Amino acid sequence: MLRTYRDAVAIVTGAGSGIGEALAIELALRGAHVVVTDRRLEEAERVARAIVAGGGRAEAVALDVRDARAVDSLIGSVFDRHGRLDYLFNNAGIGVGGEVRDQTLDDFRSIVEVNLMGVVHGVLAAYPRMLAQGFGHLVSTASMSGLMPSPMAVAYAMTKHGVVGFMRSLRIEAAPLGVRVSVLCPGVIRTPILRGGAFGRIARDVSPDAFERAFARSRPMEPDAFARETLDLVAENHETIIVPSRWRLVDGILRLTPAVSRMLLARAFVEMKAEFDRAVVVRDHRD
Repeated sequence: MLRTYRDAVAIVTGAGSGIGEALAIELALRGAHVVVTDRRLEEAERVARAIVAGGGRAEAVALDVRDARAVDSLIGSVFDRHGRLDYLFNNAGIGVGGEVRDQTLDDFRSIVEVNLMGVVHGVLAAYPRMLAQGFGHLVSTASMSGLMPSPMAVAYAMTKHGVVGFMRSLRIEAAPLGVRVSVLCPGVIRTPILRGGAFGRIARDVSPDAFERAFARSRPMEPDAFARETLDLVAENHETIIVPSRWRLVDGILRLTPAVSRMLLARAFVEMKAEFDRAVVVRDHRD
């Protein structure tokens, strides 16, 4: 009974920008009714207005995924009003960049509360309702950082590894019960997360522009292209969805040649750290 995607009911968290915004817009283009949620209500409303102006169906709701009761209340309300919930896209996330030695306990707590516990809150609210109706698809956004070591983004990688393990494990439990589970592992996508996101941070006094430039060599994919390819793969019920496709080769190399991969990642860390340090020096000099 899962609808793909016409007349489906879909909730997208963190949909006020980046991947979440692109997924919400593409879902609406494919005929879904989209519940656009974000901690920033004005951004959720902006996306919902754009969808409606384009002939789609959407509603905007303020949602902080750190609040388990608020998440459960929203999902329960959507389920009761529409009589179904086809998709939950757990997408809300923040970034904390820089070396661990420059980070605090609060940095780790804040990123765990959003990136990992936010997903847990969404799943625990939606999964029982999907089980009751006998269908549904849980989709959570992790990252390639959830499949590989990510120096300069250790806290981020820690949470994304957790999301990957959570969703892959739940998929096995949920499949016999009629509920689909997928995890998204984007490569580098041109979104605000490259600058820490609206609620993230970069350790030390470095310009977000400089941190974003460190990712430029990876040729970031545009969010709308990411959303189109991703929803095609979600419809095919893939377990782990890696987009852009060239990052699937990276994943294969990581698994087949771990020693070589560690060497290449260590070299990349040296280059990124040097660029990061130069940016700090320049910023301090200007100040």
